[in-house]
Amino acid sequence: MNTTREQLLRAIQSRGQATIVELAETIGISVVSIRHHLSTLQAEGLVQSVEVRRGAQAGRPHLVYSPTQAALERFPTKYVRLSERLLDELKASLPPAVIENIFAQMAQGVVAEYSPKLAGKSVEEKMELLVSMLGEEGFLAEWNRSGETISLTEYNCPYIRIGQRHPEICAIDETMIRHVLDAVVEKTTCVLNGAERCVFVITPNQTENLNV
Repeated sequence: MNTTREQLLRAIQSRGQATIVELAETIGISVVSIRHHLSTLQAEGLVQSVEVRRGAQAGRPHLVYSPTQAALERFPTKYVRLSERLLDELKASLPPAVIENIFAQMAQGVVAEYSPKLAGKSVEEKMELLVSMLGEEGFLAEWNRSGETISLTEYNCPYIRIGQRHPEICAIDETMIRHVLDAVVEKTTCVLNGAERCVFVITPNQTENLNV
């Protein structure tokens, strides 16, 4: 593979997702060159892109690029193997309920770090913060609302390699969503079940403030 494209692919993988401008700044070449190399990587099935709008307000979408499963397998990471071995050992010695509780506590710990920022916020403000939190964990997410129902879409899963053997890890993002919003959360599609993306349908507490 072309050395520049190799650098580009590694940059995308390390970030989880990135825009063309972010990649140009990281690699140190022009936006035009980045577009050219991305086109080649997409043709090779190593990079995928989605159009993303930030927040509930309509606006011009921008493309965000992320690695495909083929790209992730191209650069196997030792921490994934280590994580899988650790989980194998835990599941061999602990009951399923305890494993699920461990993942739930991990998610609650992430939410606790953001608790001061959540205080007094409306549902829409919490959704914006939630998308940012998920982004820090490696998820590319966006949300929209229809009436009192909110849907949250995750276009990638940073845990997909581990999740294929240990699906319990899905509890992390779902627990984060539930605790941030104090809402009823239902996952309607999941990438681990063969879907292209994970989608959550959220019904906020009726007493929450939904700005219009």
